[in-house]
Amino acid sequence: MHVDVMTIPQRLRQIGDLARRTQAAGFSGLVFTEAGRTAYLNAAVASQAAPGLGLSTGIAVAFPRSPFVTAATAWELQEASGGKFRLGLGTQVRTHIVRRYGVAFDRPGPRLRDYVRAVKACFAAFRTGTLAHHGEFYDLDFLTPQWNPGPIDAPDPKVDVAAVNPWMLRMAGEVADGVHVHPIGEPGYLVRHLLPNITEGAAKAGRSPSDVAVIVPVMTIVGDSDAERANERELVRGSLAFYGSTPNYAFVWDEAGFEGTTARIREKQKAGDFAGMAAQITDEHIAVFATESTWDGLADALAEKYARIATRIVLYNAVGDPERFERYGEVARRMQR
Repeated sequence: MHVDVMTIPQRLRQIGDLARRTQAAGFSGLVFTEAGRTAYLNAAVASQAAPGLGLSTGIAVAFPRSPFVTAATAWELQEASGGKFRLGLGTQVRTHIVRRYGVAFDRPGPRLRDYVRAVKACFAAFRTGTLAHHGEFYDLDFLTPQWNPGPIDAPDPKVDVAAVNPWMLRMAGEVADGVHVHPIGEPGYLVRHLLPNITEGAAKAGRSPSDVAVIVPVMTIVGDSDAERANERELVRGSLAFYGSTPNYAFVWDEAGFEGTTARIREKQKAGDFAGMAAQITDEHIAVFATESTWDGLADALAEKYARIATRIVLYNAVGDPERFERYGEVARRMQR
């Protein structure tokens, strides 16, 4: 199992140092979410600062960029990283796509499936010079030599997608190289939904489910005393409340035994009561959706939860205090032996 670190993109002059520290600490790679800053530029700087470090967008928003633009960017990053880049794509939610990016959000699942196929068709075209993708949403069939980046001395980038609901998981099993699990994807959900649906989608495409990497972000609460863990516990409580407010993910809470969690969080959210949102996440929620441990026990605790499920785990809250970051690196080394 690989152990990566999740981070939001940093200022470009700062990311090189984080990449070098990540590599030196013993992690497999860096996973860049996309928020106010783009994931791709951070990955480019990191590829030059820490050669050999695995890099992934986890995720970059697909629809505001054409499949060709995304494919060309991923192609350059794969070359720059020596074949260590994974392209992680996601739909985001309607409000962001329509009101922030100003692009269409109709039928996002089928659109993302066609998008992934179009990106892979572009990869093939960069090697052959012939672009031929005719899908439901994207038609790409024109590529002249001056617009072709040409072959690279590395395999095509892996293309991963973010998925939560069963249809998206089946789609990922059918067309993607990996699945970015949502941060509230606790082990029970992974067994009930993720693995069976990936298997079904892979079978439809004549693939093995082992061809699809399972990339799981994990929230950790770690320390050798309860006092040391208390602050992190509250940070995790807030993060779970934020993610738990999305209606499409309500079934994850309900099936884990916490029925109505999303509705209660949204009631507080609509009132602007952010402390009240966090208060809906009990210690029982945290015990299921996060991993709490001493430092010496963390590697075993994570392995017990995820070793039979995850291809890669991504430490959600490792970046921060330098001393704790190094200790997380020691955990990563133990898990990757």
